[in-house]
Amino acid sequence: MGSELGLIKRQVGHRARLALSPAGIRAVDDQAHAARTLWNCLHAWWQMMPRDKRSLAAADAAIRQARGDIDFLAVLPAQAAQAVLKTYFQAWKNCWDGRAGQPTFKGRFRSVMSVDIPQGRDLQIKRVHRRWGMVNIPKVGRVRFRWTKDIPVGKKANADNRITGARLVKDGLGWHIAFRITTLDRTPEPHPGPEVGIDLGVNIPLALSDGNHHDHGRPSRLPNGTCDRDKWLNADEKAKLLRLEQRAAHRMTFRKPKDKTSRRLHHTYDQIRALRAKATRRSVDWQHKTTTTLAKQYSVIVVEDLHITNMTKSAKGTIEDPGTGVRQKSGLNRSNLQEAWGRTVTMLTYKTARQGGALVKVPAPYTSQRCSACGFLTPGSRETQALFVCKNAECGWSGNADHNGSRNVLHLYRIGHVAIPAAGRAVVRRRQGVKPAAAR
Repeated sequence: MGSELGLIKRQVGHRARLALSPAGIRAVDDQAHAARTLWNCLHAWWQMMPRDKRSLAAADAAIRQARGDIDFLAVLPAQAAQAVLKTYFQAWKNCWDGRAGQPTFKGRFRSVMSVDIPQGRDLQIKRVHRRWGMVNIPKVGRVRFRWTKDIPVGKKANADNRITGARLVKDGLGWHIAFRITTLDRTPEPHPGPEVGIDLGVNIPLALSDGNHHDHGRPSRLPNGTCDRDKWLNADEKAKLLRLEQRAAHRMTFRKPKDKTSRRLHHTYDQIRALRAKATRRSVDWQHKTTTTLAKQYSVIVVEDLHITNMTKSAKGTIEDPGTGVRQKSGLNRSNLQEAWGRTVTMLTYKTARQGGALVKVPAPYTSQRCSACGFLTPGSRETQALFVCKNAECGWSGNADHNGSRNVLHLYRIGHVAIPAAGRAVVRRRQGVKPAAAR
């Protein structure tokens, strides 16, 4: 957007809970299943057609014919069907550009149920209460949604601040609507706060280089040392989850091969899914609040350029060459994935930009093994997961291992070592005008 005016256009989102009636839930479920079926039909058409006949116009004609011949697909609005087509073609573009794998068929129980509403004018949003609003869903009607944030509707909406569309998404707690909002904000002034390095860990989720830390108050490990995969649930919810999992396992023993899953078992799975969704929501809420606080407090936030996929690979090996410490590595992988470091970094990226700050990534190797006081890298310095003791005879510094790593992360940024993604890998580049510590 025009920098002379000091304005910048942003694409943001807002998710709200829908209050659907039983009939409305069935209608939206039918649309979601129709959208999934349309994706699968489109994928089958793509595989059967010759390469020279695979085009957007031919696919659009096939979709129109399918919606006219199959009544089940007709429950999906025409614009939502066009959105499925655009999403499918975008998936192939991402594959060709190396950003994702090839599109595949969507399973009935493994895929996320969603319906796209590509045009914001079809929503007709109106606030009717302090806590509730009304939105129009095509082929469903007027539906209430939870009003938790002011969105540009009515007199507040204009060409620069408006809702451009929405998507209906279902999780374990029901249907939600995610609004796509375009806003025009003023370019933020440079953030006057200090710089800070952050070490992303398991025992301490976010350890800061200034000695502070942000903890969610939920230990990642149980007293016996195993990973606590349900740490975001309280004691009663954990007990309920255990009962439901045992009930599901018991009912599975009565299910013969190739038999349909019973309604009772489906109901048990829905209860388990609801508890999992509640835990995920609490985790995301903590991440949002914590990253907002950090973005407001610091001007530059430095984190490690972590390759989480490589960090969480299995250690079981092969039959000819089996791995060692497989159970311990599996528990560590679960702990790492539970912390959702990638989501934390994503939140920090856009929130620091809104506050006039910046997020910088530095190379991750040896940040947890190097002494932040003397800079020496000696084996065995990290005696435990939480304690770092420098083995250099002239130093002997000791302290928290996570805080030691965060200080190393900040030091790498200050001497100019910045990891810049290029061609799918990280490239180390020095900042212009910054010399290494040895040359100063």
